[in-house]
Amino acid sequence: MITLIKNGYVIDPATGTEGKYDVLIEDGLIKAVEQEINANADEVIDAADKYVMPGFIDLHVHLREPGFEYKETIKTGAMSAAAGGYTTICPMPNTNPVIDSKEMVEYLLTKAKEDSVVNIIPIGAVTIGQMGKELADIKGMASAGALAISEDGKSVMDVNLYVEGMKAAKEAGIAVFAHCEDKVLVRGGCMNAGKKAEELGFNGITNAVEDVITARDIFLAKETGVSLHLCHCSTSDSVRLVQMAKEMGLPVTAEVCPHHFTMSDDEIPGDDADYKMNPPLRSKMDVDALKEGLKNNIMDVIATDHAPHGEEEKKRSMKSAPFGIVGLETAFALTMTELVNKGYLTPMQMVEKMSYNPAKVLGIDKGSLAPGKVADVVIADPKASYKIDKNTFLSKGKNTPFHGKEVVGKVVLTMVNGNIVFENK
Repeated sequence: MITLIKNGYVIDPATGTEGKYDVLIEDGLIKAVEQEINANADEVIDAADKYVMPGFIDLHVHLREPGFEYKETIKTGAMSAAAGGYTTICPMPNTNPVIDSKEMVEYLLTKAKEDSVVNIIPIGAVTIGQMGKELADIKGMASAGALAISEDGKSVMDVNLYVEGMKAAKEAGIAVFAHCEDKVLVRGGCMNAGKKAEELGFNGITNAVEDVITARDIFLAKETGVSLHLCHCSTSDSVRLVQMAKEMGLPVTAEVCPHHFTMSDDEIPGDDADYKMNPPLRSKMDVDALKEGLKNNIMDVIATDHAPHGEEEKKRSMKSAPFGIVGLETAFALTMTELVNKGYLTPMQMVEKMSYNPAKVLGIDKGSLAPGKVADVVIADPKASYKIDKNTFLSKGKNTPFHGKEVVGKVVLTMVNGNIVFENK
């Protein structure tokens, strides 16, 4: 199978390529990227006025399977990912049963082969059952294909146990993905501590809940030498701490989610659980700090923390509803609208943070359109404007605060291994 993408605006951080180029794909691999390619192709795709980029890689998603298939399945989550331009996604282990063993990693990968249109890289748990009592089989999970461990949804509060987990991850050659939350400090909070929480009569979650564990984990990474990736950073001090870690030469990377750089707690209209996520929407000052952190390449990655829930669950009060929103199908548009079009990121930086840098964090040979690489490709219209409509989502989850928001930037085609897995005609 030979596919020729014509007239696209190619953006590839791995090679520094940016401009109008044709891309030739043969048998699932990038064959050539040149200004003019004339080839006898089976399929020709006209990408005039469109961005042609290496497929996006999401380090942080929740696919809910096994155990919570009413929220999402591997199949629906993968379709949602493809619709968002993602060609590789990393599901977190907080399923039922938890992904905490070699057998569970193997199960997930087998199910993904059957059901997923995108590449799936499992993240294993740090502790058995994510109970924080006993280390999971980190070596076994790594041998089965997990490229990181995480206790996502919570932090390992037993420091000695966490250090042993970090050492095991270091020995296995995989990273630790840290959810930074001091559960003692949460105190029943359901949104950011501030005027809006007071106005609504809710307990607030202070920045210290995140910052205390962020600092702890950075220094534990220094002690153990493990590669540490900080998930869903939401505070101004998280940005400062990441900058400090990099100045110290530590192997620390960090991600920001689109909801955290797009919206502040001031914009929460009332007791609406579609605005409830963990960490919560923070202050305008925090939002500005996250944008600057991305702009200055302190924060490395944009990830979604895609967290689908059932409709009835999200109809509850913020006090009792589950944390989390969906994000795979809105991330590109929000990044274009809030960061690229407002001058915080160049298109090249956007692709670095959505594709090239995530590949480096995982240590995989993706995130590039260089000849010889696997043809994981996304084509997007950077000027298409529309309103986000949750009813069109391919995800089972419709829980988003962005329904009806005017955005610019639409994914029009996604390819995995040279095969079209999503097309928006």
